[in-house]
Amino acid sequence: MRSFKTQDLKPFRICSYRKTGEGEGPVFKGNSVSIPSLSAACLEPRRVSCQLSASRFPLYPVKVLELDCGQDFDPTRDEDFFAALPPHPAVCLIETRAENAEPFLIRTQDLRRRLQRLLGPPDPTSKRLNLRELASGIRYRLTGSALEQIFTYYQHAKRLFPQRYRKLTRLRPPAVLKISLRNAYPRCYVTRSIAVDETGAPTAGAYYGPFPSRKSALAFSEQALDLFKVRRCQIKIRRDPTFPGCIYSEMKMCLAPCFAGCTKEEYDTEVQRLVQFLDTNGNSLRTTIEDDRERASTDLDFERAAQLHKRLEKLDEALRFRPELARRIANLDAVILQRSAEDQSIGVFGVHGGRLAEPFFLRFAEIASQPRSAEHIFKDYLEGSAAGAQTAEQSAVSSTTAAALNVANPAPISTSAAREELGEHLALISRWFYSNPRDGEIFFREKDWPYRKILRACSRLLSPKAAEPPRAEKIAPEKTESETPPQGTT
Repeated sequence: MRSFKTQDLKPFRICSYRKTGEGEGPVFKGNSVSIPSLSAACLEPRRVSCQLSASRFPLYPVKVLELDCGQDFDPTRDEDFFAALPPHPAVCLIETRAENAEPFLIRTQDLRRRLQRLLGPPDPTSKRLNLRELASGIRYRLTGSALEQIFTYYQHAKRLFPQRYRKLTRLRPPAVLKISLRNAYPRCYVTRSIAVDETGAPTAGAYYGPFPSRKSALAFSEQALDLFKVRRCQIKIRRDPTFPGCIYSEMKMCLAPCFAGCTKEEYDTEVQRLVQFLDTNGNSLRTTIEDDRERASTDLDFERAAQLHKRLEKLDEALRFRPELARRIANLDAVILQRSAEDQSIGVFGVHGGRLAEPFFLRFAEIASQPRSAEHIFKDYLEGSAAGAQTAEQSAVSSTTAAALNVANPAPISTSAAREELGEHLALISRWFYSNPRDGEIFFREKDWPYRKILRACSRLLSPKAAEPPRAEKIAPEKTESETPPQGTT
């Protein structure tokens, strides 16, 4: 049985590994390193060929979270094999003996128990899947959080099964609001498709989200559009004075460009007010209403002041339907902090323009011996130069090498692939953010990054969970011979 573990090595960004010969030691050649065994249980080496990347926010497929541990499987020594597996959450790849057979990728909350079911002795009376006779070995990565697990699973599923990884990960683009600015008379509607340009940035309009569901996106849009006179119809605007209009124009809730009820400039101004409302989380409209209310009170026009106050209450009611994560996709910059599988370590997941960056793992036990503080490391990762980010990762990142990828000269990503990737990353973020319960914390970039809050959150995540107070045992009354236990008890 062979095992290996690479999490104690300095991290590299891009790597691929393959089996090597027997008894080789560490060999450094350029940006490549041959990794030997790191513990008494690791008997033979496997080689990792690495190349550094200088991108500030590296995105998949530039590099992936590595499956940094592994063992060879021998059915005759399965007891030692299962005993060496940790009973912790992990993403695992089961390699097969046949060269033309696909590997089996799983994610589990208990690696040892799951592999005992898959690789243990088969039960002839059960139809449960058993790979005992097909498996040649495993590679796995221990995960400290649900986000790290699903992100690792997604990256390796996309690499190994490019045709069906969406079905495996059950990813569906989340619902977002779109204001199609290419239309002469834009409207706001719910969609799951985000158009991107050749650089991967959203185009053809302004997108806001992601929302937990289409229903919640519709609920917020209906409340928000009640504050503006933007059209909701799906017809083609011809500015025909003979057109009868709709119920919203009759209720004075639309400027009615369909029958030339307004000029093009007036409608564009109203759309711009809607965009500013969504960009500022309602603050632009709130400021206008509050100023008008104060002015009406100063002029002793209390009736108008009361109307403006009701409008302000309506604004607050509409904003209750907007989740904290929903904001302009192009400006969705955040950092997600998660517990790591290692002790005294925090997983830091950067979000840039709605895309998840490759995380790094900050080991606070090692920071004390370094000349730089944790705040400087966060700055290098989130907004520093490429050289600074590389130095920060080499000193604080663990296990961020990519597996089985040769991307020294990556091919340019097509527009369709960039659109699918953006939707998939938004789905991963929204799946974590709207989960209940949600582990970890998230901080958004407004004008600047809240570094103090980030460091305090790291302290909270590193602190041990408070043990629940022991419950007082209830003393049951003594039973007599005539008393019988209630039905269903033992």
